[in-house]
Amino acid sequence: MDQFFLLVMGFIIYLMQAGFAFLEAGAVRSRNTVNILIKNALDSFFGGVSYWLVGYALAFGKGNPFIGASYFAHSGLPATMYAHWFFQFVFAATAATIVSGAVAERCDFTAYIIYSSVVTGFIYPVVTHWAWSEEGWLVNGRTYEFDGELVNIGYNDFAGSGVVHMVGGIAAFVGALALGPRIGRFDRNDGSPIEIRGHSIPFASLGGFILVFGFFAFNGSSQGSISGDGDGAAVAMAVTNTVLAASGGAFTTLVLNKIKYFGDSKWSFLTTLNGCLTGMVAVCAGCNQFKSYFGFITGVLGGIAYMVTTWLVLKLKVDDPLDATAVHFGGGVVGVLSVPLFSYDYGVIYHWDMKSGYYLAWQVAGLAAIFSWAAVLSLIMFFSLKKLNIFRVPFEYEVKGLDIPKHGETAYPAEAYGHGWGEKGDALMGLMKEAANASIKTVVSKHTNVTIKETVRPSESPEVDAMRGYENKGYTGSNPTRGPSANPSSTQL
Repeated sequence: MDQFFLLVMGFIIYLMQAGFAFLEAGAVRSRNTVNILIKNALDSFFGGVSYWLVGYALAFGKGNPFIGASYFAHSGLPATMYAHWFFQFVFAATAATIVSGAVAERCDFTAYIIYSSVVTGFIYPVVTHWAWSEEGWLVNGRTYEFDGELVNIGYNDFAGSGVVHMVGGIAAFVGALALGPRIGRFDRNDGSPIEIRGHSIPFASLGGFILVFGFFAFNGSSQGSISGDGDGAAVAMAVTNTVLAASGGAFTTLVLNKIKYFGDSKWSFLTTLNGCLTGMVAVCAGCNQFKSYFGFITGVLGGIAYMVTTWLVLKLKVDDPLDATAVHFGGGVVGVLSVPLFSYDYGVIYHWDMKSGYYLAWQVAGLAAIFSWAAVLSLIMFFSLKKLNIFRVPFEYEVKGLDIPKHGETAYPAEAYGHGWGEKGDALMGLMKEAANASIKTVVSKHTNVTIKETVRPSESPEVDAMRGYENKGYTGSNPTRGPSANPSSTQL
């Protein structure tokens, strides 16, 4: 039953890849849509290979308190652990996907594959070993004595505010810093930010709602089982706090953005959506041990962290198109620190004693360790890619778009739009006729006979091919019911 629980929850969490894909596709310009979609897909595929070969072994293999050293490529892994592998893989893929939004529209494809594999196969798994494996030094902490009672105190991160989201958010920030801003993102004279709008708010909205749906499984399933006493209640508590944190984050960012000194005085949908996601990130760490009102308060604090981090990133002249740093790093920090404050069992708010102080100290230690590890390795990785001149796409590609030169595909091909009816259709038909006429080499007219010779060349589109055949048979105009011309000598090409 527990294996089935992990598999089904993993299926739902994997759907978050589609959420990231739609959210990021909507937030970039149309000419880069295919590029961002394939990168989101490869986070899963290349990440799956690297996590299978190396990542899971470093995270959950038998080793030492710092790193695992068994189960490489599933060697020696019991069949009963395959569900656990899949469940942990979808978490690893999430950590890597966070980065893609921060480096969108200018990151080279080869560099993307390299850093995605490194994040999934090494950077993230080591942190996972510290915080979630049986041997990890953070989760095991130390044993202390309080009033004659021995208590083991360590780092607590139920669903990954620090382990998943801080790691991804730090890597996103360092990647965007090393890569530099998109062309035109900041004014060349005074350095003020210039907004570059994405091409589809509906796409971003769809992606956001898929992520919200996935977060219920992401947080609830971190219980790891469903068959034991109290498992169902723990899952329900985690999901409930996730809903309330999302509400708190959304409400806070909506209101703050409306205030002149914090935002643009508008009711912004995108800001509200990001606030919702930040609230859910923030509650990951303690969603299984918060009273519902502290779940909501954690979301509010996450919304504030989002607004502050977004402002700070812009002040540093770092271009993060998806606000991945603000959502995941800002929300992650709030989540890690909220556990020792709001936990019903040992939180400072409830107990205010030496024990709660030690819990707070271990959370701060965990935060510092995760930050240092992710930041240092990300700096080495991203600036090495930059030094090798394989990190950023050429200037012309960035200006004109990545879809055509990199992938030979466009999300919105011009020939796929329009119809043959009415005024707009006539205009489209005219364009198609011009394209067809461009391929005509000679037209020789002898009284009522028309001879047509066409230059043989690659087809421009199915519509142009159809138009050539249509006109060559003597059809004219935009009315498909009209037959061949009564006077062949007047055939229009």
